[in-house]
Amino acid sequence: MIPYWHAPSIELGPLKIEPFGILVAVGILLAARLLGRNAEREGLNPEPLADFAPWGVGVGVVVGHWVHLFFYHPEELSKSPFQILKVWDGLSSFGGLLGGILAAVVFFKVRKLRFSDYADSFALGVAPGWAVARLGCFAVHDHPGVPTDFFLAVAFPGGPRHDLGMYDAMALFAISGVLYALRNAGKLKGRLLPLLAVLYAACRFFFDFLRATDMAYVDARYFGLTPAQYGCIALALYGIWGVLRPQAPGAASSPPPSSPKSPGTVGAR
Repeated sequence: MIPYWHAPSIELGPLKIEPFGILVAVGILLAARLLGRNAEREGLNPEPLADFAPWGVGVGVVVGHWVHLFFYHPEELSKSPFQILKVWDGLSSFGGLLGGILAAVVFFKVRKLRFSDYADSFALGVAPGWAVARLGCFAVHDHPGVPTDFFLAVAFPGGPRHDLGMYDAMALFAISGVLYALRNAGKLKGRLLPLLAVLYAACRFFFDFLRATDMAYVDARYFGLTPAQYGCIALALYGIWGVLRPQAPGAASSPPPSSPKSPGTVGAR
């Protein structure tokens, strides 16, 4: 059984830094760095990704908070009329993903870039970055599961339970390894993001059946499923379509290198 250890906060004068926030920030920085490195490896200009990063994170945080508030814990709306603005008070990872997708749709359309050119880079950056961020959930144990005697159970104060933050991180690290092992497979060129969607959706859909229902603060269910499980269904459908869709002629070959001084012309159409 894994001991229950809650990572302490770091106090710097009046400033209190939570371990969850530290690991989320590290995960975001890791994802951004890997995005740029993999884009360069593919002969793409990484500058648009650097420009997109703050928009993706900002919109992701706002939408992630709103999904947490309106779908997971609507009872929190009664706390204060300003709860909707307190983006630091509750965050849904699936909501953050939705916000990042919406930001990417708008950003790449405005910049007249093809998102598909960068899709593999996103998969190779987002998966390990998300895994590190999920370690933040494990560090504070904010996703307790049902009681269990499973050998990976965490010894919570009230008894051993599944820790879904740990499971999610383990799954994402494993998925990251699969994606990096397959990134040179020609038949999967341009399909790593749908593959990530399928693999993560399958893991998360199962994990959410292990989520605690016997505690004071539990996630809402709709027809027996969590909001994330409905998100998993959508992710799986996208992923299956993306993996099985016919490949465009020449898609297996890398695009030609781009000039770093003309980011607006990469993949333009």
